[in-house]
Amino acid sequence: MTAAAREDVHRAAARAALGVSGVAGLQPALGDLLSRVASRTRHALAGDTVAGRPLSGIRCRHTPEDGWQVEVRCVLRSDRRVVDVARDVRERVRAAVTAHLAQHGSPGPVTVLVVVTRTE
Repeated sequence: MTAAAREDVHRAAARAALGVSGVAGLQPALGDLLSRVASRTRHALAGDTVAGRPLSGIRCRHTPEDGWQVEVRCVLRSDRRVVDVARDVRERVRAAVTAHLAQHGSPGPVTVLVVVTRTE
């Protein structure tokens, strides 16, 4: 699996999640934050510049069964029930990633886990 293919799945999932009514944004996991800080520090010490990818609350993993596991960490608005928004996010992300994979000739099972980090 190429990095570009993983990034395409990542983008499809993020667009789908952010398009759900009630989602205020995506929140990165602690590991993502720490790795970004470490990367910036390493590049600063080396005198390099870092373009850096925007932080995101999406994690994608290609499975041995040629499928995908997608984790969506999101911040929700408090104007809708959390369970309804989480269900909508799961369904929309699964549909978007499945459609993207089918369009690129690599359909496989897609599992989506939604983690609600907080509500606003």
